[in-house]
Amino acid sequence: MGIFSGGELANIIEWQEYRDDVIFWKWANSEIKRGSRLIVRQGQDAIFMYNGKVEGVFSDEGNFEIESQIIPFLSTLKGFKFGFNSGLRAEILFVNTKEFTVKWGTKSAVMLPVESLPGGMPIRAYGIFTCKVVDYLTLIEKIAGVRRQYTVEELRDRVIGQLDPLLMKWIVAEGKNMFNIQMNATEIGEGIRSDLDMELHKIGMSVTSFAIQSVTYPEEVQEMVKKAAGQSMISDVDKYTQIAMADGMEKGGSVAGDIAQLGVGIAMGQQVASQITGQAPAAPAPAPAAPAAPAAPQMQAPGKKKYNFCPNCGKPANEGNFCSNCGFKFE
Repeated sequence: MGIFSGGELANIIEWQEYRDDVIFWKWANSEIKRGSRLIVRQGQDAIFMYNGKVEGVFSDEGNFEIESQIIPFLSTLKGFKFGFNSGLRAEILFVNTKEFTVKWGTKSAVMLPVESLPGGMPIRAYGIFTCKVVDYLTLIEKIAGVRRQYTVEELRDRVIGQLDPLLMKWIVAEGKNMFNIQMNATEIGEGIRSDLDMELHKIGMSVTSFAIQSVTYPEEVQEMVKKAAGQSMISDVDKYTQIAMADGMEKGGSVAGDIAQLGVGIAMGQQVASQITGQAPAAPAPAPAAPAAPAAPQMQAPGKKKYNFCPNCGKPANEGNFCSNCGFKFE
């Protein structure tokens, strides 16, 4: 006996061991006895089937008596009566009416065509999609007619088997940049949802949303992307230097100190560039010279006065110790 059991000749028909990951479960006892009751819980629809045909769908939650409430209702719909002389042989299909959230991931790497790579570039993608049951008759005809239950995991396997060609279609055939899949993830996801929805309608279900959450490239490609980002950053060092110098001058900092720090920063940036590109770092440009300090005033030797005119004769004094006109000795 499975995890869901109505019990042979049970008087209570219900989906007692309800699970969120089960899309439908079939109560398939040998017969329904007089006085049996049908219990429909929130989030469930109960489909009454007789001789393999759908007789009615009960979407209202509640506790219903089969003989006095269910059978008269069905008789009104179909125009014939059910008898309980030897028990009523029927099936009740309980359908989970909620929207299911399903995780998906590429089963194997999807090979995107690249001219320089004969075999293509392998990528893997991951995300989630949501779905729900929309057509009971189709669900019964395609799935429930030969199965007692159907799980989300089984649906997931069905969807993943169709994802590779859909990803290829909406990334390559629609002209999307394979290196910017995340940027175009919404548009790609909507395209996949539309195609996948048409496929699941064949079993009575609908895809309500499809999201690409992450895309994984080969390690070599990821390393190239990092290098490209680093080179882009280093190419802006000169502009950064100019902005930093202007900012430092506005804040009143030491111009010479700021220049020295910027020189160190430029040297470090060039060193990183050389490691990424594999080329030797260019010789650093000479840092602008700091403004020269004004010359200090010359000091006169102690003990000697400075004479512009001779105190004896009044003539202009020379640079010697004696007046060139009268011979007066300068003290």
